[in-house]
Amino acid sequence: MPSVTHEALVELFKNRPRLAAEMLKDALGQPVPAFTEARVVSSDLTEIMPSDRRADVIVVLLVGEQQRPAMAIVVEVQLGVDPDKPYVWPLYAIQTRARHRCPTSLLVVTTDAAIARWCARPIDTGHPGWIMTPLVLGPEGVPVVTDAEQAKAAPEVVVLSAMAHGQEEAGEAIGVAFLAAAAGLDQERRALYGDLVLSSLNAAARRTLEAMMKAGYEFQSEFARSYAAKGRAEGRAEGRAEGKAQAVLAFLEARGLEVPAEVRERVLASTDLAELDRWIRRAAVINDARELLATSGS
Repeated sequence: MPSVTHEALVELFKNRPRLAAEMLKDALGQPVPAFTEARVVSSDLTEIMPSDRRADVIVVLLVGEQQRPAMAIVVEVQLGVDPDKPYVWPLYAIQTRARHRCPTSLLVVTTDAAIARWCARPIDTGHPGWIMTPLVLGPEGVPVVTDAEQAKAAPEVVVLSAMAHGQEEAGEAIGVAFLAAAAGLDQERRALYGDLVLSSLNAAARRTLEAMMKAGYEFQSEFARSYAAKGRAEGRAEGRAEGKAQAVLAFLEARGLEVPAEVRERVLASTDLAELDRWIRRAAVINDARELLATSGS
């Protein structure tokens, strides 16, 4: 299941089709032709491909009264290393170019600087002279939006700014700029974007923003509520696992057994409740902490 961050970034580019062109031109300094309309088109690329291929977002820049395609942009949100992507990204660009008969760029969007560096590596397709270098929008390329008028003109950009820089000192100013833009949004986007901005800010900035909003602000959008509920459930499971892991270590230490670093790290890393229960029982009978991880029954 795609993460809430992945889906949120995809929604930003769908809700503001010209955002892809703006980021290519303003953030990455890439040439973008003059256009009259930016349109999100089908991202299903299975017509001539034998297996299911679907890009996150495909935007076509149109010009003139005949709405002629001047440029296509394949937007891919990437939040982790995926060894398949260097093989499918060239396919996305080729198929989109063939379908819309226009120059096509690949824009990869990520919120992590290390992943941005991975995404930007040149892709050697094997064909002489064809090495594809993805255009990558990482956190360093996203503008810090603290101006209210700029936020009103481009709400999706200020949300993107919060997701990229919300943990920094500018987080509070970004959040305040978003509030200025929120009043002009429809209810659905206002709720969704508000959730995204709040969840992206550092603790101090979030407290300030919440104080400026209605008391007891809660996640308002159905989109965010579903993911928040999932996150709370996962959080409760993680909390139970952490408590059991600490119990294993406390039992060993109470019996006077030295706990090597590798054993401690393995126990604290476990999220398997059944495994942790098994280790608690073993901790009561073993004479060496290293025996805890030995393959055995209960």
